[in-house]
Amino acid sequence: MKKFENIGFLVARILMPILFIYAGWGKINAYGATQQYMQAMGVPGALLPLTILLEFGGGLAILFGFLTRTTAIITAIFTLITAFIFHSNFAEGVNSLMFMKNLTIAGGYLLLFITGPGAISLDRILKKSW
Repeated sequence: MKKFENIGFLVARILMPILFIYAGWGKINAYGATQQYMQAMGVPGALLPLTILLEFGGGLAILFGFLTRTTAIITAIFTLITAFIFHSNFAEGVNSLMFMKNLTIAGGYLLLFITGPGAISLDRILKKSW
């Protein structure tokens, strides 16, 4: 059963950050437009580099199981904050679904924070359990 657990953790870590890696790459390629959108939503555009670092860099970190618990808790908090800033206007139909999507993602990252990356990870290779 342990073998399946290790593979399950790896598959989960491969699937979880896909959205963030893709979104971070999109922000890199549409930097100006993304910055304008953030500012229109009341978020300083100067935070865009940190957003890209978390989404793209953090996504890669989760994918490879590097600094997993730290990245997972930061990502969970980030995802909750973005739910309230960008998806709380429920009068716009898709926002309620996007809000719930963010809650679900945050829950997954919280679980990853609690459980750790699994045996097949850079954290385990480097012997970093936190």
